[in-house]
Amino acid sequence: MANQSFISEFLLLEFSAIQELRIAYFCLFLISYLATLTGNLLIISAVVFDYHLHTPMYFFLMNLAIQDIASVSVLIPKIMLNYVLNNRYISYSGCVAQVLFFISFVGCDVALLTVMAYDRYVAICNPLQYELIMNRRQTCTRIVAMVWLAGLTYGVLHTSGTFVTPFCSNVVNQFFCEIPQLLKLACSELYLIEIGVVIVSVAIGVGCCCFIIVTYVHIFMTLLEISSRQGRQKAFATCLPHIIVFSMFLLTGSIAYLRPTSDTPSYLDLIFTMIYSMLPPLLNPIIYSMRNEAIKKVSAPKFYPLTFFKRIHSHFRIETH
Repeated sequence: MANQSFISEFLLLEFSAIQELRIAYFCLFLISYLATLTGNLLIISAVVFDYHLHTPMYFFLMNLAIQDIASVSVLIPKIMLNYVLNNRYISYSGCVAQVLFFISFVGCDVALLTVMAYDRYVAICNPLQYELIMNRRQTCTRIVAMVWLAGLTYGVLHTSGTFVTPFCSNVVNQFFCEIPQLLKLACSELYLIEIGVVIVSVAIGVGCCCFIIVTYVHIFMTLLEISSRQGRQKAFATCLPHIIVFSMFLLTGSIAYLRPTSDTPSYLDLIFTMIYSMLPPLLNPIIYSMRNEAIKKVSAPKFYPLTFFKRIHSHFRIETH
């Protein structure tokens, strides 16, 4: 194929031609998808319906859960549908949409995790002015709006840089439309536009990483001055999950995008892609629930149907009065 105008669809990677293995892969993706939805929806429900969690930290955490649900929903349902229909194809417009939305949500995740580091810095290092600086109705809402806008802009730039070039082939050695695999199909030097966008993105990612490192250096120095052991443990419990999530996300994503792609399907590429695209949304609610006492108190028995709806009713009664 000499020009992208002749490409109406892309051929994605097939995990296996054996039906039993396809069923096993389908069940694996289904279980991981349902687990991701359940965990993140519980966090969203906890933050929305428990007024004790109506604070900036949990407001950001709720938005992170929304972004995690959205990012996996862009990929996994299409993958499972292909398994059911024994179909490897995705339309050209579907591939464009998949790249646009997935990259946008990934950009939102990086921006929001950086904002959450600043939120912890203000809460721990400058607690007396925390309510003034991180006013939820004004500051937090504007910050989240800027995060979503920045993520969308980030996705548009990557999508434009990727699909401006003509493709010489429609065979994508990945289970979804991933940018490194698409650039490998380019038969024009226009792909250098996307390379430039990737370089800028790496610079921004390194900048966010440096900001978070500096932020947590100040946080840990402040924690060492706290005389109360319980106070130190509480502060560490809110910081450690954020460090774990961001480190895992940045490390696996960088390896997947900066590692040279092979001309043939590589299980190593596949593993790294699955880790950065599916593992963080799955582990985020687990990590935050295990390390955060406030989330644990809201979860478990309080989410049994009868008690849960009683809490919803009491919440709206309190808000009305």
